[in-house]
Amino acid sequence: MEITTVNIVASFIFLITILHTFSIKFFKILANQYPRHKNLFHMFGEVEFIFGFWAVCLVVILFFISGSKTTIDYLNGQRFTEPLFVFVIMVIAASKPILDFSLSILTRFSKLIPVNPAVGFYFITMSFIPLLGSLITEPAAMTLAALILRDHFYNKKLSNKLKYATIGTLFVNISIGGVLTPFAAPPILMVASKWNWDLSFVFFTFGWRAALAVFVNSLILTLLFRKELSNIKKLKFENKTMPLIVLIIHILLLLGVIIFVHEAIVFIGIFLIFLGFASIYQKYQNPLIIKESFMVALFLVGLVILGGQQKWWLQTLLTQLSVNQIYYGATALTAITDNAALTYLGSLVEGLSDEFKYALAAGAVTGGGLTVIANAPNPSGYSILSKKFDNKIISPLYLFISASLPTIVAIICFKFL
Repeated sequence: MEITTVNIVASFIFLITILHTFSIKFFKILANQYPRHKNLFHMFGEVEFIFGFWAVCLVVILFFISGSKTTIDYLNGQRFTEPLFVFVIMVIAASKPILDFSLSILTRFSKLIPVNPAVGFYFITMSFIPLLGSLITEPAAMTLAALILRDHFYNKKLSNKLKYATIGTLFVNISIGGVLTPFAAPPILMVASKWNWDLSFVFFTFGWRAALAVFVNSLILTLLFRKELSNIKKLKFENKTMPLIVLIIHILLLLGVIIFVHEAIVFIGIFLIFLGFASIYQKYQNPLIIKESFMVALFLVGLVILGGQQKWWLQTLLTQLSVNQIYYGATALTAITDNAALTYLGSLVEGLSDEFKYALAAGAVTGGGLTVIANAPNPSGYSILSKKFDNKIISPLYLFISASLPTIVAIICFKFL
């Protein structure tokens, strides 16, 4: 593959973007030192904005290097359906009827576990919701889990160790928890049709391993912090009456968006219906998370624009690795690029063995919790939970460390079982 000036410039900007995400604490410090420009520095300290900003920079540079027609053709050649879908699914999944319904199910399950109520509820949240992502999609599962954790655990005085351990494990569990079906996890979704992976194949090849890893990760985490979790005061849940018809309509709209995940014109139409219904019956709603969802979508748009120019080195690297190397290589590469991009680039290579395909997809989902950019739903959880950390910052290093143990558990399940 011929390497062009645009390729090199785009990869250099991508590298700057990655380094920028590791320096967000510096911008938060500047915001405190220069209050006159604090909003500007705060903005440059937001991971979601960082990717959007540098994507705009790349587009401007492309205009000067390649001209307007080539740049517009490049943008038109990228798929922005996933960012739009994540925006829509986040808003609907976080609506009060859906959230209350999910809470009622979780509390009933948690009562079946003969332990402290807070401990049981925590374990069910960390295990059941990630696996539920295989049905309602990973972005919706991440949104639900993050909101529940924020409102019922992160709002308490938790230690930083528990906060980081929770979000690290959540990211890993969401990444692997969506592989029980071929349509919920972006890395599997990108290749399922091309490689003829149907529901039965995905479940019996990936699903049971993922379910085991999610259960073990949640159990280890809960046992490690059971004492601190036991000290949480009795959880209180609102029992306000929700008309059944309102709940049914919300569930139908959510299912409609999930069914038409590939058809932006359809799920955006469904979203407009949802906005109208939510506006009419505001008394059954909390404020919709429009801003948070938009920032996550901005992050993903930036990732699509920046990632589309990384094919020249990613695909070359993937084709030079053995089956074992591709598994661990995909796990490592996922930390610096979206895991769905990895599997998509792999699907462009003809003549891959079944073992190679499995190793690529399994490695991609295994490493999906190591960084905020590793898996498309991660920015959703980051956006919702980051405000509950010191200085409203989630350290990339601490996130990586906290996700390492659950990632190792996932490696054992996907690689050695």
